[in-house]
Formats: sequence, C-alpha cells, structure tokens
Amino acid sequence: MIRVQYFARYREALGRDDEQVSGDFATLDDLRLHLLARGGEWDVLGEQNLMCARNQELCSLDEPLAEGDEVAFFPTVTGG
Repeated sequence: MIRVQYFARYREALGRDDEQVSGDFATLDDLRLHLLARGGEWDVLGEQNLMCARNQELCSLDEPLAEGDEVAFFPTVTGG
C-alpha cells in the first residue's frame, strides 16, 4: 500500500487530502499514470510542472517506489 497525499490546488481539484493506493508500481510515474487513468478531475496530475516527493524528499517521476512509501503531489510554487 502506498499513501498518497495531495497538496494545494491538487487537493482542491480532487476533493481529498490523501488516500491509500494498492498496486504494483515500479516508479512514482507508474503510480501517477494509474491515478490519471481515473479520468475527469484526475487529469490535473498530468500537468507538466507537477512536483512530487517520496517519503518527504523531493524527487523526480522516475523515483522507484516500495510498499509502505508515502508520496506527495503538489504544483510548483510561485511567488511575487
């Protein structure tokens, strides 16, 4: 089981803070593609500038995943 957390605009679009996802995901991108396949509001995770973390460490989408990992998706931070 992988714990997935959604932050900022993604949390608002998906209407949830987090969830538990089961499956065999070799990489973080495999998990993201699984979530994208849900369609509709899940398309927000297809954004090119999506940021992610594994076990509270920023990473890229090719980061390997293991059972029990915690994954976070969040949009890039902009400021002014």
